Amino acid sequence: MLNLTHLSSFVMLQQTGSFTLAAERLGLGQSTISQHIQRLEKALGRQLIDRTTHQVKLTAEGEALIGYARGMLDMNGRVMSLFSQTRLRGRLRLGVSEDVVANRLTGILEDFIRLYPLVDLELTVALSATLTQMQEVGDLDLVLAKRHPGETHGRFLYREPLVWLARDPDLVRLQEDKPLPLIAFPPPSITRKAAQDALDREKIPWRIVCTCASLSGLTAAARAGMGVLVQPRSMAPSGLREVTGARLPVLEDVEFVAVARRGADQALVEALSSLIVQHITPQAAA
Repeated sequence: MLNLTHLSSFVMLQQTGSFTLAAERLGLGQSTISQHIQRLEKALGRQLIDRTTHQVKLTAEGEALIGYARGMLDMNGRVMSLFSQTRLRGRLRLGVSEDVVANRLTGILEDFIRLYPLVDLELTVALSATLTQMQEVGDLDLVLAKRHPGETHGRFLYREPLVWLARDPDLVRLQEDKPLPLIAFPPPSITRKAAQDALDREKIPWRIVCTCASLSGLTAAARAGMGVLVQPRSMAPSGLREVTGARLPVLEDVEFVAVARRGADQALVEALSSLIVQHITPQAAA
């Protein structure tokens, strides 16, 4: 019989791609994670991790196992929750900023529905400012969003720099007679304001060439070469590269926070907040 603890380490290793991050998220030592994988391999008589590369990569046997491992952990979580006297139930309304959805939300939701199958989750995706407005009128219980450095609202998760992104950074040139083409979320937007403020401080002319409330739309415009896009460094979409050097001014950092509504079900909020911290905070140091 396969050990569920070993399977949990295996799934977390696949999710994070790192023994260090997997250990941090599970609250275990890195050597313990390694032992779990070795014992799982011994139980199956198959090598699950390719140890010939610096990055964690599953073998063909590991890829075959991962779906079953998730299913077994999901079933175990549902059974334990169903028969637990302290099981959580109810409805939780979660608001998530557009750029977070494209990068980190899947793992959070996978763990949440596995651990709390009796909770109905309502998900709203919008700009950070819009989510804040919705929460203020009582439409959202928990918001995962961005804030400017120095602001104090919300539970701080981590901080990282904003960067300029373009399809071909080598072609980004500042010219006095041509404003810099910007691709941005509509106002109010933290990344849009950060870009405009940085350019205004350096007296660099700019113009918005494309506005879209969807990150996928902004990414498509940037990939088409329409202009430059600003995003947190870890959330840079594929197909775009960072504009480095002195061609563009340095942007401010951005902070990510979890904001709970006063009066919301604290048990539900804490359950989801804890998962968000587990999934997001360690990545800031990666």
